[in-house]
Amino acid sequence: MIGETEPISTYANVMRGVVKLSKMLEDGRQQVVGLQFAPDFLGRPFAEESAVTAEAASAVDTCNFPKLALETLITQNPGLERRLLQQTLKELDEARDWMLTLGRKTASEKVASFLYLIATHLDPTRNPADIVSAEFTLPVTRADIADFLGLTIETVSRQLTKLRSEKVIEVITNRQVSIPDLKKLHHRCG
Repeated sequence: MIGETEPISTYANVMRGVVKLSKMLEDGRQQVVGLQFAPDFLGRPFAEESAVTAEAASAVDTCNFPKLALETLITQNPGLERRLLQQTLKELDEARDWMLTLGRKTASEKVASFLYLIATHLDPTRNPADIVSAEFTLPVTRADIADFLGLTIETVSRQLTKLRSEKVIEVITNRQVSIPDLKKLHHRCG
């Protein structure tokens, strides 16, 4: 979709699917720094270049807007400017919550938190508080999950196996996961 440091020519709203946001270190290591779900906005208005790499993590539909057209609308429409500010503040709050996950939670709690994030964000038409159970295809690889959580692939795999053996999750295929009781998973998030 767009690479880190590339010039910005369009912005987008995620309509369906998951977009992975990542940053690359000078030595080639990648850090997944975020996941965007419908109806998240992609891009930073008035920036000249992208601060992250944004790429589809699953089948994705977006609604794209030319940079100049959207920036003009933002300056002329306080309601749109307010909505984008609200989205930005929501992302800031989520980033702070995720910092807590990365900094203080155990490996088991991190993996449970990741699964809970996916289960509660994949369907934008459902209120997370109303979701009792969930079944989904993991939108990213185990390597991406490890990068997102600051863990190794082996640790992610061990924690998924542990959650499966404790009947918190069911692994249907390598990437297909079922969560019969979302409250039980949430309790494992720490």
